[in-house]
Amino acid sequence: MGYTFAEKALARAVGHPVSANEVVTVEPDFCMSHDNTGPISRTFKKIGVKKVWKPERLVVILDHGVPAPSSDHAVNHKEAREFMKEQGAPHFYDVSSSGGVCHQKFPEEGFALPGQIVIGSDSHTCTYGAFGTFATGIGRSEMAAAWATGNIWFKVPESMKITATGRLKQGVSAKDFILKVMGDVKSDGADYMSVEFHGDGIEGMSISERMTLCNLGIEMGAKNAVCRPDQKVLDYIKGREKSADWEALWADPDAAYAKELKYDLGDIAPGVAKPHTVDNYAPIGEVAGTAINQAFIGTCTNGRIEDLHAAAEVLKGKRVAVRTIVIPASWNIYREAMRDGTLDALLDAGCIVCNSGCGPCLGAHMGTLAPGEACISTANRNFKGRMGDKDSFIYLASPRTVAMSALAGKITDPREAF
Repeated sequence: MGYTFAEKALARAVGHPVSANEVVTVEPDFCMSHDNTGPISRTFKKIGVKKVWKPERLVVILDHGVPAPSSDHAVNHKEAREFMKEQGAPHFYDVSSSGGVCHQKFPEEGFALPGQIVIGSDSHTCTYGAFGTFATGIGRSEMAAAWATGNIWFKVPESMKITATGRLKQGVSAKDFILKVMGDVKSDGADYMSVEFHGDGIEGMSISERMTLCNLGIEMGAKNAVCRPDQKVLDYIKGREKSADWEALWADPDAAYAKELKYDLGDIAPGVAKPHTVDNYAPIGEVAGTAINQAFIGTCTNGRIEDLHAAAEVLKGKRVAVRTIVIPASWNIYREAMRDGTLDALLDAGCIVCNSGCGPCLGAHMGTLAPGEACISTANRNFKGRMGDKDSFIYLASPRTVAMSALAGKITDPREAF
């Protein structure tokens, strides 16, 4: 019997073979945190250790409230700056035009590498699985302990195999696919599992699309989500690597899985996640015509250049009917969209383009909702009160669906553009 990806990655970290449900202790290759670095540093200091075990393993990217929208945010930022400076930790991305959303900036800077173990104090750390990384989110206290000891324990997860064949049809995106998967698996259907994406359908997807898939792994309860680190991944990381100690690992053909699902991408249609859960899936036909007050394109799920291009293709030469907020996932993406005319197309259509960061995704600023308002968003969560008022409503969808809906002022099938 062969080994799954998770078994191989954790075996590499501990130096001997492991199997599902064993408990192992590993040294993480990188530890990512963001605005919550301040609170984590307070817990770290309570442990009584003066120095983190390896300062070069810490990566801190301020993104959740940038620039600081409140004094509380400003305090967190200040504490993060001071902590990283006193620790002599070199990988700090402050509020500047060199930053971005942590889950975009982390791979851009070459920290997401095949076969490595990455922990992050944010649940969507699983995004890095698009690069063949065993990446998972942990709590603040866990992170403080990892900084102090250089160790973290895991139960080796059982694995779920999702195989996708074929190609998505025009107007349908990877976001539509993963929302459909969410509707099938449900929010607890992959609890503490390693979700592996297989098949020629995944191989045909871009790095950006794979990041969208892995980003939503946590929304089905997964410990991590991962795609095979193929040539596309190797080409992406070449010249960026912040470490030479990585290895392109993948599951054996005869590995054992707790669950298996199969999809033909040609059967996938545009869809949404209805309020107030990510697994509350509906095909676009069931919700078409639902009035919206706001449209939002961005976040670590769908704020990449391909996403902005998809939105601009829909909006170019037209005018949005509702307030539409666009936030590139990093300043590198912002600059690329500026150079190739994408920002002009979005601005001419009436969109508001904000600085790179998380912003309205978590209800921090730059687009929170009022009571009774509905937003269609490319984000990854639509929980009650997520974008502001608890009596507002969030529909999750692809960038193309969000753009089409922004034009009409109501949820609209993106295939109508063709």
